[in-house]
Amino acid sequence: MTKNGKPTKRQVILEEAAKLFKDKGYVGTSMRDIAGQVGMEAASMYNHIKSKDEILDSICFRISDIYIAQLQEVEELPLSFGEKIRVLIRLHIQLMVEDGPDVSVANHDYKYLPTSRLTEFTEARRRYEKGFAALIAAGVAAGEFQAVNPTVALYTILSAVRWVELWFKPGRSLSAQELEDHIITMLLNGLEKR
Repeated sequence: MTKNGKPTKRQVILEEAAKLFKDKGYVGTSMRDIAGQVGMEAASMYNHIKSKDEILDSICFRISDIYIAQLQEVEELPLSFGEKIRVLIRLHIQLMVEDGPDVSVANHDYKYLPTSRLTEFTEARRRYEKGFAALIAAGVAAGEFQAVNPTVALYTILSAVRWVELWFKPGRSLSAQELEDHIITMLLNGLEKR
């Protein structure tokens, strides 16, 4: 952000590029498309961004850094394992609601990162997944959760919330908070009444 609270040109470029990548795919989006979206000449954009690869890198690693920071914060909270999982799910959904195009790019277009950065990114994803699974395993060991395989539980949760980035838009019949509540009810309590 600039001193007056406005986003920098670079931030605007990254934001608009994420929207285009989500709609057209990374491969289907050109630097000229991005320049047109932000109202600049393509040549002028290079004063703020070196390449399309740099844009993808910035988006993917910003999202992975957020997820890892959130996990680390949740791990330190003095809560039960069930509450920690609830908080993580809520944070996951909130990021998708607030930053849907960026999350979509990090989920789908990361594979176009250059090899060395792709390796780093997939390691960051694994670190997040291992930490999340470790919380589930600790909850199972503490008797808070049913005796489920932590990896199966992890991927069920992550898969179950992934659709939010594609579906949710402000103004739908439920708020972001209601969306979180319904998803948590489904994931942690199930559909059947007890």
